[in-house]
Amino acid sequence: MTQREPIHLGSGEPILLLHPFMMSQNVWKTVAPQLVETGRYEVFAPTMLGHNGAPRGPFFLDTRSLADHVESQLDALGWGTAHIVGNSLGGWVAFELERRGRARTLTGIAPAGGWTHFTPAKFEIVGKFLAGMPLWLLTLALGPRVLSLPFSRHLAYLPVSASPEGLSHTDLVEIIDDVSHCPAYYQLLVKSLLLPGLLEIANTRTPTHLVICEKDRVLPAPRFTRHFTAQLPSNTLVTRLDGVGHIPMFEAPGRVTEVITDFVDPYVTPKKSAG
Repeated sequence: MTQREPIHLGSGEPILLLHPFMMSQNVWKTVAPQLVETGRYEVFAPTMLGHNGAPRGPFFLDTRSLADHVESQLDALGWGTAHIVGNSLGGWVAFELERRGRARTLTGIAPAGGWTHFTPAKFEIVGKFLAGMPLWLLTLALGPRVLSLPFSRHLAYLPVSASPEGLSHTDLVEIIDDVSHCPAYYQLLVKSLLLPGLLEIANTRTPTHLVICEKDRVLPAPRFTRHFTAQLPSNTLVTRLDGVGHIPMFEAPGRVTEVITDFVDPYVTPKKSAG
């Protein structure tokens, strides 16, 4: 297991970056410095409970537990609110934090949770991850050596990027490390079967940005975006990122950084001039 200390860089307006299911803060390794290079942001990207390098959390882990853990870290930083950006599961947790009044703005990149208690989409996504259990067990047994197996590299990119070229060898090794050290795999799947997804999102009052990834094979549009586009307030900004997969920070970090800053910049509090 690789140590996954939170990424904490820069100074300025606070931006919280939340990673997808089975990943870690490592997915933001390029985007976080790019945000800091603008000179306008302090960036914090933690690893959530049950994921590589973080505490395991309760056995029946759910998004409320994940939000509690993230919120405690915001409190430790002295951040009452932040601009929150979440991808997939991180997007779901971002909406949970928005309901608690912790978001200045909210950007959901291919967010999960777009279902109610009995929406077919919920059972479809749980089924996808359960079908992947043999591959998960293989990564537990072999670690990075799994990449030497026939077709492993081809299979590895499918849930992440639009094409194999979107992931470097280093990316693949780091992804395997995250996946093979993720007890949240079974914890969150059990809880997801018992609970609904995101409810009450029509009550969202924070400026919100929904980012849809064209080549997303995990939560493809429109099945997994309809819940958001139908229920979020009409002033929600919706952006379609063409040619990228479910976790676009690997294959198109510059575009992701631009999508974040273009939305957040108008809400940044101007710095007071000295004098």
